[in-house]
Amino acid sequence: MSQQYANTQPQGFKNVLEKVAIVGATGQVGKLYLEELLKLGSHKITAITREESSAQMPDGVSVKRVNYDDPSSLAEALQGQDALIITMGRFAPKDQHLKLVKAAAEAKVPWVIPNEHGVNRDEPELSKDTLIGLQKAADRKQIEELGFSSWIGFCCGFWYEYSLALGSRTYGFDFKERSIVYIDDGMTPINTSTWPQCGRAMAKLLSLKILPDNEHDKSVCLDHFRNSFVRVSSFFVSQKQMMDSVLRVTGDKAEDWKVSYENHKERYNAGMKEMQEGNMLGFGQLLYTRVFYPDGSGSFERDPGSHNELLGLPEEDIDEFTKIAINMTKNK
Repeated sequence: MSQQYANTQPQGFKNVLEKVAIVGATGQVGKLYLEELLKLGSHKITAITREESSAQMPDGVSVKRVNYDDPSSLAEALQGQDALIITMGRFAPKDQHLKLVKAAAEAKVPWVIPNEHGVNRDEPELSKDTLIGLQKAADRKQIEELGFSSWIGFCCGFWYEYSLALGSRTYGFDFKERSIVYIDDGMTPINTSTWPQCGRAMAKLLSLKILPDNEHDKSVCLDHFRNSFVRVSSFFVSQKQMMDSVLRVTGDKAEDWKVSYENHKERYNAGMKEMQEGNMLGFGQLLYTRVFYPDGSGSFERDPGSHNELLGLPEEDIDEFTKIAINMTKNK
């Protein structure tokens, strides 16, 4: 498709997104986006919730209650929206995403952020090996085939503070036992993002102009990301660099920690075996292990690069978020 410009659009065209709907606005991801969108104050926000939901929304947020078994209910709730952000937990019904994107197309919502907030889906082997990547690709294809909405995938790596605190199956750290499992030599760097950075990025993204004003306008616009990915990062770090931060924050010495090493393939296969035997903790292990493969697929720092600068995102202090992660483990 050739480049379009705002000055050649039909009369009445608005070159900004004014109305944004969010599914899952009270969930861990959705509430981050909602908070930052409200801070920015550039949009009218609507939370899409189930009819039976009693969730309370912040001031300034409209609520539309829907029946997912009634397509007209969904389409009506999305009428007039410029963008739909979908955030759903892993236990959401499998057909819910398709119901939402069909309703978005029927309601002529031009932009959809699908339920895709994580690793680099531009890496086909990574998508295949993490098991969920192929379904995410199918979700994006459905949006395109419906013929109206455009999608933007949100690539942020795994969440840093959450993953650091979660246990040894993720970034390898067990803070209660003061132990670390390094994958291979622990030196493979990955991109990882904090929760606040993800929220800021979504708000900044949806505040961009849709199209350049004219052929002389070189500013970054939403159209730049049409049917593609926005890549956001807080830190480009290895496990050993994470450990350096842990030692700074805690005051521990390296010898205070029990250290072990696991081969990336052996660790991935062990997680797969556990999952196949019914232990879903194994899925988490294989998922996280895969980004530390030495093929570099857990990194987008250099190629194709992050969009932090384009979105005006701040640099962050890794020690600040390491401390948050450690405090999270104390509150479990």
